[in-house]
Amino acid sequence: MLELDKLATERRNSASMDIDSLSTLDMVSLINSEDKKTVEAVEKILPQIAQAIDLTAKALSAGGRLIYVGAGTSGRLGVLDASECPPTFGVPPTLVSGLIAGGREAMFQAQEGAEDSPALGEQDLKNAQTTSADVIVGISASGRTPYVVGALRYARSVGATAVSVACSPDSPIAALADIALTALPGPEVITGSTRMKAGTTQKLILNMLSTGTMIKLGKVYGNLMVDVEETNEKLVARAHRIVVEATGCSSEESSAALSKASGSAKLAIFLILSGLPLENAKEELEKAEGHLGLALKQYKRGDAK
Repeated sequence: MLELDKLATERRNSASMDIDSLSTLDMVSLINSEDKKTVEAVEKILPQIAQAIDLTAKALSAGGRLIYVGAGTSGRLGVLDASECPPTFGVPPTLVSGLIAGGREAMFQAQEGAEDSPALGEQDLKNAQTTSADVIVGISASGRTPYVVGALRYARSVGATAVSVACSPDSPIAALADIALTALPGPEVITGSTRMKAGTTQKLILNMLSTGTMIKLGKVYGNLMVDVEETNEKLVARAHRIVVEATGCSSEESSAALSKASGSAKLAIFLILSGLPLENAKEELEKAEGHLGLALKQYKRGDAK
């Protein structure tokens, strides 16, 4: 039997011992008060998160991938973060991906037994053709999920960068990681329900990791997601708004530039602000490796031809 009482994520929370007898308002006030601890926990490991972002951005710039690995809630959070990168930042779905113990079915219905197999974690990374160029992020609230342990062990064996995300100290996955992101929000309001504070803490970390990496890769100009993909009406409208915000142009000018740029908000912005012909603008953005701010600085210095 596992000694669950030794895990920070499984201990009883003294503040919520009587939660079942509280009024509804007092109940949600208590949950909200405990949730605030997630932000404080993440704040304490910001230097490590920044280090993970720098390593991940460097790896992806060199042709590597970011692969999240987890089980249950942790696995779903990884898949969620990965699935939102293509429409938000215009990256291919293979650049950031998520593996969950039990496969696709586990996203919608718990496959609890799958997390107990370290061999399955290893095999899933083998199937993903993991190499030394990749960054593998193992996510586990307890930090001891066998599936994640097996995955990180395999990641290390092939020379991939290993990052752990856990909510319990001195965890097995932290011991396997090049960078350990261990945030401690404390015991759950409902004992062991790690979909709550631990899940929120992990979501905050993954938000920072993927967003920070994409900023480093030039997917953001100012605070605008200039590589957004126009895959639905909302995102089409957002792309138009981004061009207007970045350039101060009219809605009509935004539409014309986006049409000329085949829907690329980044290219449309550069066309408007530089005045360069389409092909020249494309060349300058390529020289700047897709960093719009850098391309504009080079143009203003007269480097662009």
